[in-house]
Amino acid sequence: MKRLFDFILSFTGLILLSPFLLFISILIKITNNGSIFFVQERVGKNGSLFKMIKFRTMYTDHNDNNTISVKGDSRITKLGFFLRKYKIDELPELINVLFGDMSFVGPRPDVKGYADKLKGDHRKILKLRPGITGPASIKFINEELLLSKQENPKYYNDNVIYPEKVRINLDYFYNNSIWIDFKIIFATIFRISN
Repeated sequence: MKRLFDFILSFTGLILLSPFLLFISILIKITNNGSIFFVQERVGKNGSLFKMIKFRTMYTDHNDNNTISVKGDSRITKLGFFLRKYKIDELPELINVLFGDMSFVGPRPDVKGYADKLKGDHRKILKLRPGITGPASIKFINEELLLSKQENPKYYNDNVIYPEKVRINLDYFYNNSIWIDFKIIFATIFRISN
């Protein structure tokens, strides 16, 4: 049921949003050198790896492998700030949803280093298809702003935010339903638009 919902909604969304996606692609291309998309290997359902697709929001020549970004990060382009603020950079993930790598709702897909930290019961999270949004995404919708206020953003992310996300995602594993997914989708849209 959930996979069918994801397929139909992502297919419809890609068709309806295609003019807008094309417009954003052109804006990225004319405002900054480099590729339109940012493609990164992430950990998906059952620990399988897949290529997650987003609109590129950072300069291509920043030479920084840090996976933590904060509000005001100098690596982010001017257009990138706007795309991130309204989560427009996430829209190409509809392609990942269409092909079954992701769902609309689920834990955000981690890079390998973070997924490897999951131990014991926490590994149940990997049984879920990762999502464009999820309960942890809603709680930490202003994560970049929160991290920008920390003396050591990576330490705060690894020791405060990440464990809390794991707790929230594990709760979602045990209590998810299609109706909860609808609530999460609407909550995400409402919070982004405010």
